Amino acid sequence: MLDRVIGVFRLDVQTFEEIEHDTTATGQAAGVVVIAAIFSGIGGALGANIAGGGVGPNFLATLVSAVVGWVLWSWLTYVIGTGLFDGRADLGEMLRVIGFAYAPQILAVIPCVGALVGALWSLVAGFIAIRQGLDLDNTKAFLTVFVGFLVYVVLSVVMGLFLGGMSLFV
Repeated sequence: MLDRVIGVFRLDVQTFEEIEHDTTATGQAAGVVVIAAIFSGIGGALGANIAGGGVGPNFLATLVSAVVGWVLWSWLTYVIGTGLFDGRADLGEMLRVIGFAYAPQILAVIPCVGALVGALWSLVAGFIAIRQGLDLDNTKAFLTVFVGFLVYVVLSVVMGLFLGGMSLFV
């Protein structure tokens, strides 16, 4: 698993291909997502502490949000990539490659700059993961990411409004 994480940091296309085809790596991908979320939570807490603020984000909420986001993003890119752009993949392949693309987010443990660097690195890794996972060219992979992002934002807003509205009745 460590070799794969290093390959993701190196943005090595062959690593993504290997992850895509290893049907036993879905648990490892979930582990990468959880570890990245833990490191992000620690970095957020350290940053808040340095800035003189509170303890930082709720770790359980960070973990749940990361895992739900991973599954939702994997499903969206699978549906959009295969449905609109003739990509070839199954949901397991997308879960694996996108899960490992979260690896650079462990840099978020470094207060202030780590989250930004990790997010940008993860964005590039995510693009490669989607391109390789769906067997698309760069243009179709970009369009999959773009359309997926728009749908993700709309779903997030709708869920936020729904959940926020639910709190009115509690």
